[in-house]
Amino acid sequence: MDKTDILKLMDVGRGPLIVDGGLATELESTGCKLQGDPLWSARLLHTNPQAIKDAHYRFLCAGADVITTATYQASVEGFTRHLDITPEQANQLIMSGVTLARETVKQFMADQPPSDRRVPLVAGSVGPYGAFLHNGSEYTGAYAAEMSVEELKAWHRPQVHCLVTAGVDLIAMETIPSVKEAEALVELLREFPDSKAWLAFSCKDGQCISDNSRFSEAVQLASRSSQLVAVGVNCCPPALVKPLLDSARTQRRPDLGWVVYPNSGEEWDTYSGWRKPENRISSIAELSLEWMKQGCALIGGCCRISPAHIAELRRQIHGDMSGSDASQRGQGRP
Repeated sequence: MDKTDILKLMDVGRGPLIVDGGLATELESTGCKLQGDPLWSARLLHTNPQAIKDAHYRFLCAGADVITTATYQASVEGFTRHLDITPEQANQLIMSGVTLARETVKQFMADQPPSDRRVPLVAGSVGPYGAFLHNGSEYTGAYAAEMSVEELKAWHRPQVHCLVTAGVDLIAMETIPSVKEAEALVELLREFPDSKAWLAFSCKDGQCISDNSRFSEAVQLASRSSQLVAVGVNCCPPALVKPLLDSARTQRRPDLGWVVYPNSGEEWDTYSGWRKPENRISSIAELSLEWMKQGCALIGGCCRISPAHIAELRRQIHGDMSGSDASQRGQGRP
């Protein structure tokens, strides 16, 4: 799909495209054991691909216009190390993530969704190098200081190649913690001139991404790429979205959309798991109208955001009930 087609789908007049929620969260809700696994949800590409298809289907039934592949923590190096498979088998496994998503979209459309629904897009998830390190550094970007742009490009190249070869509609470069890694990914994207992408950063506060660089600086970098259709943030508390976008509004070129898909606002504790803060957290659905006023073209959720949250988001944005039957329609296996 070329950039013109994607931009038409992102037409603000029809409202933003709705991105799915936390794939790992949904998989864990059905009993999959992912915490502590160095491959996280990507392991299920090898052990339980049907669970991934089922989760994709539930998000589509809830109202998602975009589903992201289960490849955030997938890499050739990671698969060969932790699954004891060959590099070629690892390549095929990454590509299978796209196949699973495409098959699920095809089944969903065959099941006669509401007539106002757009044909869902498949976004190929590319996580940061820190996700492979499995030490939480995707939220600090500390490793970037010890790596060159060329080294980061070399590490990401096999994964991006697999996703493009498998036929994703666009690439989701997400939870990127540093300007240097973003620069590497934007440069790497030029090696795939027919591909489009969005670039989403992990952020530490309402002004800065995780490596302490200004979000406005990151948006300036993104604005120089003609292949990016959107730039924004993911896996941050919802309350940070508005100030972050405000801080960089003059750096974003006019035809570059905002993409936002924060987490639930809960805090992760290594020992006790997810913890709710003492004060009430506004939901992504409640905040979405404000983000739309800021010009968001894609809105969704990340960790701890379920199909039910996505259905609520769709109702808020579109004022209809087209995603409200997710719990019923999403039970069947595609």
